[in-house]
Amino acid sequence: MEVNPPKQEHLLALKVMRLTKPTLFTNIPVTCEEKDLPGDLFNQLMRDDPSTVNGAEVLMLGEMLTLPQNFGNIFLGETFSSYISVHNDSNQVVKDILVKADLQTSSQRLNLSASNAAVAELKPDCCIDDVIHHEVKEIGTHILVCAVSYTTQAGEKMYFRKFFKFQVLKPLDVKTKFYNAESDLSSVTDEVFLEAQIQNITTSPMFMEKVSLEPSIMYNVTELNSVSQAGECVSTFRSRAYLQPMDTRQYLYCLKPKKEFAEKAGIIKGVTVIGKLDIVWKTNLGERGRLQTSQLQRMAPGYGDVRLSLEAIPDTVNLEEPFHITCKITNCSERTMDLVLEMCNTNSIHWCGISGRQLGKLHPSSSLCLALTLLSSVQGLQSISGLRLTDTFLKRTYEYDDIAQVCVVSSAIKVES
Repeated sequence: MEVNPPKQEHLLALKVMRLTKPTLFTNIPVTCEEKDLPGDLFNQLMRDDPSTVNGAEVLMLGEMLTLPQNFGNIFLGETFSSYISVHNDSNQVVKDILVKADLQTSSQRLNLSASNAAVAELKPDCCIDDVIHHEVKEIGTHILVCAVSYTTQAGEKMYFRKFFKFQVLKPLDVKTKFYNAESDLSSVTDEVFLEAQIQNITTSPMFMEKVSLEPSIMYNVTELNSVSQAGECVSTFRSRAYLQPMDTRQYLYCLKPKKEFAEKAGIIKGVTVIGKLDIVWKTNLGERGRLQTSQLQRMAPGYGDVRLSLEAIPDTVNLEEPFHITCKITNCSERTMDLVLEMCNTNSIHWCGISGRQLGKLHPSSSLCLALTLLSSVQGLQSISGLRLTDTFLKRTYEYDDIAQVCVVSSAIKVES
């Protein structure tokens, strides 16, 4: 019968502990009314308890700190800190001690050791201490691999490892929406509004220290999360800086293409990089976390070959009285066009002027303005439709309906400006 040799005991002991902030001590108050049998006994015991808050003894939250009793949760963007201690439990001197700490994720293996140099010797009942820090940048399973190698007095080389597995959770849910708006009617470049919805999906409140947008080199950004009061810039959230669990907060930013990019490209087309969100928060007793989103991309609105926009239009017009609008036509293609303007009347809106007139050649990224006259025969909110642009080079017609709306009122009603 074959007997396996007993497993050799190591001379060194390895201990790994996570470093976290303490929490406020919580107690369970036990009280009763004065007419009950215990009388004021329970209340007096709570007043004498050093862990309670003076004057608020019935509150569960005390004024003492307690050390963490478990590993706790690790959230993406937080800093993982760990204390590593190697202790010599034997009665002999150990030599050439090397302690390594690696963090294994689903995509990479990181060396977190503060020093990769070996310690010459370690006397009995002495220890080697190390503190490692790592900003967590991946979600999912992480494995902390601690390896210790050393040499005994007899010259035997020894080696052992320990594994510590933990999960990294997602602290925030970030959703973004883009809105396009024409803020400058004299320019072909449009402003882009970015709405960022940030939700706290942890079980603890967060103090939102900073939420900012770092734009790409193509854009300038303006934050719209504050208002001016008495000459001071005040946050729209006022003093409500805390984001409670499962609560959502919305942030708004306005981006405008830089002049050099707008002039170079005329109209920014296709997919462009807007920038990335930088979010900084604090939890519990000041534990700091930071997240940066990946580069946000926006698909520019497609205007086709020819873009028609309104430069000027009245809000209210009188029934059966001519009114004027100013249109701007921009060549968004990469070829020269020879345009002809046609105007088609509708049941309520009638165009005044000559249809089928030549507008001439329009080069790429060039624009021209047209002053047009209309007349409405029906009251109410009327839609302006019926413009047609034909490129004589390619024999292609571009139709524009529901360009804008005007409110038509009776001429007998005085319209307040």
